[in-house]
Amino acid sequence: MITVIDYGSGNLRSISNSFSHINVESTITNDPEEVAEAEYLVLPGVGAFGQIMKSIEPYKKVIKEHVDDGKPFLGVCLGLQALLSSSEEAPGVKGLSIFKGEVKKLPNDNRMLKMPHMGWNRLDMTLCEPKKTCAIIDGIVQDYFYFVHSYYAAPDDEEVIAGTVKYGFDVTAVLHENNVYATQFHPEKSGVSGLKMLKNFVTMSI
Repeated sequence: MITVIDYGSGNLRSISNSFSHINVESTITNDPEEVAEAEYLVLPGVGAFGQIMKSIEPYKKVIKEHVDDGKPFLGVCLGLQALLSSSEEAPGVKGLSIFKGEVKKLPNDNRMLKMPHMGWNRLDMTLCEPKKTCAIIDGIVQDYFYFVHSYYAAPDDEEVIAGTVKYGFDVTAVLHENNVYATQFHPEKSGVSGLKMLKNFVTMSI
């Protein structure tokens, strides 16, 4: 069973529908007890860093317990950023610190790039550790995914970066360490490639 945390994010139904497209049952819940019982847990995200950290306050403990128990976890877009320690978008607000590091504003010094970063970009794994494997992007080679964001993850340990995209520079697109996976892009809005990624997530053994 896939459990999607309902903390008021706007893309819950689209994520649930995407799992339905690959014939996987999912449930959307705002009950911390149900979240605690999840086998596979998804933290979606639309909005601002300060907002999500306030909204997920009832779930912080169970999220960390889920991760510590070695069960698969997927953060999506703002759900990725919440896994970092802090964000320039909300100074003084603490993230979950599952990945040590900071979320930074996308630079646009020459004003040549559109902000927010919105649209389709090709996933690149060439800058990552050659021996690093990431189950959710297994079999995905330079596929295109859909992005909408103005901030990006800058983890202290760059080895947790499993994929990047080019947007003026190499922007973190996928984070992975042990049982924790996160994407800056929206797999539920990324067509066939996004469905392939979600299928990879749900077919991992736990």
